[in-house]
Amino acid sequence: MITIIDEDECFALLQTTTVGRIGFVNQGRIEIIPVNYRMHEHDVLLRTRADGVLAGLPDEPDVAFEVDHHDDLGGTAWNVLLSGHVEVMPVEEVEALPAAERVRSWAGGERTLWLRYVADRISGRRVRRPQSG
Repeated sequence: MITIIDEDECFALLQTTTVGRIGFVNQGRIEIIPVNYRMHEHDVLLRTRADGVLAGLPDEPDVAFEVDHHDDLGGTAWNVLLSGHVEVMPVEEVEALPAAERVRSWAGGERTLWLRYVADRISGRRVRRPQSG
């Protein structure tokens, strides 16, 4: 059974994890890259290298962000998909963030460029496997 998740619950679900995927067009091809993130209100915060492929996201008019979760044993899953754009965060804004909202990159290395993903549209779906019996 598939059900639609309302916008408030979508944002609440995004708060429950820290790994998502960002999708964009790079040199004419669709790229989907896993990223660490944190939520700040309704914005997704990311960190990347200033010379990395994600550093070009503020120049892209359309960027997707997706997070999903599944529980094989429980037979449930959910998915949240955002459509929007990316902005560079000013240093003073980054410095004002509470420690809990600072992104820690699993990839390591110098990740000094902070990005804010701003959603123009959000949607979500939940699926539950039928119980056999």
